[in-house]
Parts: sequence; C-alpha cells; structure tokens
Amino acid sequence: MEILAKDLKQVVVFQHATDNDLNLILQNSITRSIEESGFFFHQGDDAKFLYILTSGQVKLMQSNPNGQQVNLRTIAAWQMFGALGIAQSDGATYPAAAQTLEDSTALAIQSTFMRSMMETRPYLAFDLMNLMTAYIQEMQARYRELATEKVEQRVANALIRLAGQTGTKVGKEAGILLSFSRQDVAEMTGSTLYTVSRLLSEWERQGFIKTGREKITILKPHDLVRIADRLEK
Repeated sequence: MEILAKDLKQVVVFQHATDNDLNLILQNSITRSIEESGFFFHQGDDAKFLYILTSGQVKLMQSNPNGQQVNLRTIAAWQMFGALGIAQSDGATYPAAAQTLEDSTALAIQSTFMRSMMETRPYLAFDLMNLMTAYIQEMQARYRELATEKVEQRVANALIRLAGQTGTKVGKEAGILLSFSRQDVAEMTGSTLYTVSRLLSEWERQGFIKTGREKITILKPHDLVRIADRLEK
C-alpha cells in the first residue's frame, strides 16, 4: 500500500504538519512488515526508531525479571509508538516490547531525524506533548483501577477502553469485535488467566459478550459500563 502525505494527517502528532513536512517524513522513513506475534522491537533495545502503524495491531508490553508481563497499551492503525528516542537523545532504550497481534506494517522513522524536525517545528513538539499527556492520563486511570477497583470492574473497564480504541463494529446489531485473547486481557488488568476466563465465561452466559479464538465481541456494552461503575440492575 502506497502511503501518501494526506494519510499521515491521521496521525495525531502530524495533524498540523504541512504537506512539505509530511513528504519529507515519508522520504526519510522505511516500511517494516511483521507477521503475527513478531516484534517491531524488544524491551531494552536501543530506541533508534519511532514507528507509525499503518495496518494491523500492536501491543506494548513490559516484563519484569521473573517474566511476568503487563500490557501497557494497544496500538491501532495510524498511531505512533516507540517515540522515546525523540525526547532522550543519548542512550535511550525502549521501556517495553512492541509485539504484533496480527500481521502488521509500520513506517519506521529515525529518532534523530524526527528530533531535528521538532527542533524547528514547534507544532510537532506540541502535538507530541499532547499525545504523551493523554497516555499519562490513561496510565493514571489504570493505576487507580488497580488500586481501588475489584477485578470485574477492571476487566469491564479494559473491554470498554479497547472498544473505543481498536473495536470494530460487526453488523448493525452484532456488536463490537475486539481482537484480543483472554491472556491479553489478563495482562492489561493485573489479573490471572483463570480469573479473566471465569469472568468472560459468566458474561458470555449472560449474553453480554461472545468469545472466540483470540477474539471477544461485546454484545451489550451498557451492561459492561454498569459493571465498571458498580451499578445494580
């Protein structure tokens, strides 16, 4: 798929960029395609590139020394990820790994090149700051959920959040499709696979959702909102 300057306007950080700027970015980018379950980069790799996802889905996950994983965020098409090297010029490494949830393609742009552009184009730096602020606010909300909410609320909140970020409508009344496994949801919510499986099975029995192989379809989003908000029927 040929990427045009107008396509990059979908990227939040580039929404105010000129066509000349966008063409310059395209000229200084390379296309990388990674198969499902592959990696654009691993945790601890040098942050030499930032990426713009053009197709597919990617999860950013962080591991501790014991191998336990946390899903920090899921990236959809036309979102930027791996941009730490822009802000940290010396010795920056990726704090998380970027693993594909399906066959995915992204534009890879050298961090040093993008940093030099932002030094002379304040609007790029301002839009990147707004994006980072939104990410921080989301992480704060997730930390609050972990500290104060029961596991069923956290799982319901995660599904609602994912529906807004990457969900796909499947027919007028068929629901919202999420391309995530039960393990993915467990990693996002600080839960165990057993607990998430038990909850999803119960919600499927009640008709709130439908599950499949690495897929969850939300059939009754209002019921998930009720669970997330601790409301009674």
